[in-house]
Amino acid sequence: QTELSPFSEELIRDAISFELSRGGQVFFINNRVENLTEIAGLVSRLVPDARVAIAHGQMDGRQVEDTMMRFIEGETDILVSTAIIENGLDIPNANTMIINNAQQFGLSDLHQMRGRVGRSNRKAFCYMLVPSFSSLTDDAQKRLRAIEEFSSVGSGFNIAMRDLDIRGAGNILGAEQSGFISEIGYDMYHKILNEAIDELKASDFPELLQAESETAPAIPSRRGVPEGRGVSHYTDISVLRSPFVKECTIETDLEVLIPDDYVSNISERLQLYKQLNDLSTEQQLDQYRQQLIDRFGPIPQATQELVLTITLRRIARDFGIERLSLKQGKMALHFPANQQNPFYQSPNFSQLIAYAQSHQRNAHLRETADRLSLLCDNVDSIRTAIDKLTALINTPVPQSNS
Repeated sequence: QTELSPFSEELIRDAISFELSRGGQVFFINNRVENLTEIAGLVSRLVPDARVAIAHGQMDGRQVEDTMMRFIEGETDILVSTAIIENGLDIPNANTMIINNAQQFGLSDLHQMRGRVGRSNRKAFCYMLVPSFSSLTDDAQKRLRAIEEFSSVGSGFNIAMRDLDIRGAGNILGAEQSGFISEIGYDMYHKILNEAIDELKASDFPELLQAESETAPAIPSRRGVPEGRGVSHYTDISVLRSPFVKECTIETDLEVLIPDDYVSNISERLQLYKQLNDLSTEQQLDQYRQQLIDRFGPIPQATQELVLTITLRRIARDFGIERLSLKQGKMALHFPANQQNPFYQSPNFSQLIAYAQSHQRNAHLRETADRLSLLCDNVDSIRTAIDKLTALINTPVPQSNS
């Protein structure tokens, strides 16, 4: 249990007295050697019956060892020390830690020190003391709130990511800090970084981009697969990457979400959304569905449609669709605006033309603002949209007589 509090002699006395009453020991961390003796005197005054010892890095090595051995063997109750105890100690009987001036430590230091308590089957306590909340900088408040929030076992990764957001990630090409990462988040930073790399390839290394396009596999034909079979037959398509577009954006007015009456905790819902967005194969989607059923019960229709949007987006992207709009019962497929895009010299473009010609009653090709679009009628669900794209992928291209 981690608690952030202004400096309070009453809190210090109560925390130490409780730990000693159950036969435990206490770490008191103060990272200034200059006033360590003063702090030890304060502790002795607050808890007169406690046996107090001092340890810090400026002491003789043998003296530090003797002090630690006496603490490990239970000859002293409270160890007042600097942060030298953050590594290599395993003292199961010490299950309360008090950190003075916690705002002076980094997130990793706080997490590492807190790990020195709670190493047995007893409930452990860590009290982080600050002079006052009003005197803390914004970054210090974020650090302390993060260490207080992520206190469960296995939360080290969450703390590391929060630390990265607070301090900024280093520029991969230099020593500067990419400070705006704290505003846009780590994932968005990497998305922008990847887009910048792709633009650099296109402008300065076209031969590399061309080589990647030539080695990328084409979308296989799915002729002979009945439309009503669902989505499991997209497994082989799901692992491909499109040589035409990097991502497909989907816009819809359909109800595709995780309802709050299905998953009530907002943090858990956000985590499920993020987890879903990172999935890349039908096998992973099936496992995700099973996880939802196991944890929350039968999946609502809106959530089933949400999961299907991942399949829809992937198929659309792999075919060469840059944006897909599904509103008011109509589906609009928008293709790359750049007429030099290799999509327009690919078999996929020929399939698009053939599909539009063979489905003139409910599919219409349009060109507006130099962008080619295909409009399809009678599309009232994500599953129907997938079936339409399946038909488009399976469209045979007429062979030329020549």
